[in-house]
Amino acid sequence: MVIYSSLIFPRLLEFSMSSASMTDYRKQLLSEVSGDVLEIGFGTGLNLPYYSAAVTSLTAVEPNEGMGAIAQKRINESPIPVETKPLSGENLSMPDASFDNVVCTWTLCSIPNVKKALNEAYRVLKPGGRFFFIEHGLSDEPGIQAWQNRLTPIQRVIADGCHINRKIDELVGAAFDQVALKEFYAADLPKVMGYFYQGIATKNKQV
Repeated sequence: MVIYSSLIFPRLLEFSMSSASMTDYRKQLLSEVSGDVLEIGFGTGLNLPYYSAAVTSLTAVEPNEGMGAIAQKRINESPIPVETKPLSGENLSMPDASFDNVVCTWTLCSIPNVKKALNEAYRVLKPGGRFFFIEHGLSDEPGIQAWQNRLTPIQRVIADGCHINRKIDELVGAAFDQVALKEFYAADLPKVMGYFYQGIATKNKQV
C-alpha cells in the first residue's frame, strides 16, 4: 500500500482531477483568494496556476510526499512564492493567526481527523480570515446516501482514505463562525461521487 499511495495514487489523482469541469470549479473558488495563503492538501499542485496576483505567498501542506515530484514543476513555474511542508492538516506547525486565507479542495474527504483539521485551519487564520473549500460528500437524497455508505469502505482503499459520505456542511459549520455554502451535483460525475459542497467560511473579527 505504501507504493500505491506514494507512486501510483498521485498519478491517478493528477489524471482524475485535471478535467475541464474540475478546473472551472477551481477557478471559481480561488478567484477571491488573496494575501498570505495556506493550502491544506496541496496534492500535485493543480490549484497553483489559478491563484491571482493578489496572493502574496502560499504555504502548501501535503503529507503524501509522492505528490511532490508532480507538483514541483508547477511550483517552479509559479510567480507566487511557495513553501511546501510535509504536514497533515490535523497537526499544523504554524502560529495562531498566521494567514489571511486558507484553501482546501477535495481534501476534507481524506483527512482522518477532519474535525481537528478544521479547528487547526480556524486557529491559523487571522481574525476576519476566510476558509475557501470545495468537497464531495454526503448527498441530500436518502437513496444516494445509502450507496455512499456502502461504497465508502471501498473508496477509502482505492482513493487513499477518501470518504464519500461525510456531511461537509455540518463539519465546517461546527468549526467556523459564518459559512456561505452551495450544494450541488457535479454534472459529469456519478451522484454517489459528485455531490459537492462549495463555500467560504469566515473567522469572526476580534473586537
